[in-house]
Amino acid sequence: MQLRYNYRVYPTPGQQIALARAFGCARVVFNDGLRARLDAREQGLPYTSDAELSRRVITQAKATPERAWLGEVSAVVLQQALADLNAAYRNFFASIRGERQGRKVAPPRFRSRKDNRQAIRFTRNARFKVLDNGRLRLPKIGEVRVRWSRPLPSAPSSVTVIRDAAGRYFASFVVRTGHGETLPPSDCEVDVDLGLTHFAVLSDGTKVAAPRFLRRAARKLKRLQRALSRKQKGSANRKKAAIKVARAHGRVADTRRDWQHKLSTAIIRDNQAVYVEDLCVAGLARTRLAKSVQDAGWAGFTAMLEYKAQRYGRTFARVDRFFPSTRLCSDCGRINQKMALDIRAWGCPCGAGSAQRSGNPPRRRTLTARREGNLCPLGRRGRHR
Repeated sequence: MQLRYNYRVYPTPGQQIALARAFGCARVVFNDGLRARLDAREQGLPYTSDAELSRRVITQAKATPERAWLGEVSAVVLQQALADLNAAYRNFFASIRGERQGRKVAPPRFRSRKDNRQAIRFTRNARFKVLDNGRLRLPKIGEVRVRWSRPLPSAPSSVTVIRDAAGRYFASFVVRTGHGETLPPSDCEVDVDLGLTHFAVLSDGTKVAAPRFLRRAARKLKRLQRALSRKQKGSANRKKAAIKVARAHGRVADTRRDWQHKLSTAIIRDNQAVYVEDLCVAGLARTRLAKSVQDAGWAGFTAMLEYKAQRYGRTFARVDRFFPSTRLCSDCGRINQKMALDIRAWGCPCGAGSAQRSGNPPRRRTLTARREGNLCPLGRRGRHR
């Protein structure tokens, strides 16, 4: 399987200028290709092939005085920018034809130099190399210092250099790993119920408190946003204040991501099978709980569980969001009628939940998730997974 490893890089001032030039050239090629396709559509011309579009906006453009500066950066960077445009169009067409799962994909838009995130990609054709001294050699940029937090498992097939809104630079390597990372088998299985009062309630009774990183940083963010609003638009001080706000938000996102990685790894390591409800995060983000839902980061956490289960040989499954788990009897499988929220337990006609002649205590179908205050309960499924 393919994995992505991200590392912080520290380019010199001269390398930052070279990277900014590469960002701009890739952005111009992307916009030129998009404009050419839009003009061809308006004029009723046939769809231009990818090779013909590359010849127009890269090869021929370099020979013109207006685009001669495209030759100052690596040609692979320009080709990859055009490949991103073609992939965006393919995803858009597949989405409108119904061949792509998930939400509808919008057509590609023009890129702006004011976008918070700028990125370029180098493939093996660009001959980038990780040197023995730990530096990353990029064509027409130089040897960039990398902070290696962990070694790469194999030789990377591509590297993406990213500049975020806070002015930080990252190198994202794509590597292919084998199947030698399977964890030892485990006899445990767990259902994960995600919520707001508790971030996660496991079927074994474990409760994980919601860290609420954004709420905890709200006071500092409010102060920085006020300072930003006081600065004059277009001034240098406003740019400095905007970077401070971006760094504060980046610190919150990094802390949340680190915490979710540790929790997801612990769950995958201790359980052979993990079951999570398929939450509609986009719909919940349009309610009055939007800030809390976004702060929880359910989608990112479930994505971590899914790819880590695939990587380490575990079983991961998403339970349908309309599955009536709180109304399902774990003994006979009977689905009870709809109940009000104030009903915390119910008895099944099969005998579960009623007094037993043997003197055993009554067994009741408890609405665990709703009692704990979670938003989307999974309930206890027993053998009916």
